[in-house]
Amino acid sequence: MRIHRGWALAFVLLIAAPFAIPAAAQQPAEPAATPPAAAPAKPKPAPKPAANPAAAAVPAKPATPAAAAAGGPQPKLLGQYGEWGAYTATAAGKKICFAIAKPTSSQTIPPNRPRNPTYMFISTRPADKVSNEVSIIVGYPFKPSSEASATVGSTSFALYTQQDGAWVKNAAEEAQMVDAMRAGDTAVVKGVSAKGTQSTDSYTLKGVSQALDRTARECR
Repeated sequence: MRIHRGWALAFVLLIAAPFAIPAAAQQPAEPAATPPAAAPAKPKPAPKPAANPAAAAVPAKPATPAAAAAGGPQPKLLGQYGEWGAYTATAAGKKICFAIAKPTSSQTIPPNRPRNPTYMFISTRPADKVSNEVSIIVGYPFKPSSEASATVGSTSFALYTQQDGAWVKNAAEEAQMVDAMRAGDTAVVKGVSAKGTQSTDSYTLKGVSQALDRTARECR
């Protein structure tokens, strides 16, 4: 049974920071959403989400990836499987494991819009009884109150968005999506930025099953 439905956005950004630093230095980026000062649980999807006081409490200046990485958990590579890496880290005394991949192709409309690095995570937190939770850092602030989508094979999954993070909207579909990813070839994530840019990111699924098996052994 889940204690929380998803990662706090700030914590996902913290984990992503060590991966993002090299890529961020290579390209100009559309300003990322300011992460919350505290780490609230993933908001529950609703037609009109209520304001989250914790999420609203933002620092005066946006945290940079370098600043986040400096004091954040340093992930340890467990193994690389195709495009998917299996990692473990400890944060706030809690062990976490996750599989992570970057898109193999990305497109925007209008074309060539700058973005921060983009990643898909599949995370496990034994202390919170959370297993194989899908989250995505899209590299730009989503259009407020918009939904994104992830399509695996012929099945599309609605994603709830907040700032530059996205999660499976219907928690009951999360296991279905992970199973589809294990059996599929490609996952395609689509969203719209706060500036109206439409993005399409394609992730190869080669190696995702092995990466998930490795994180499952590490975070039993």
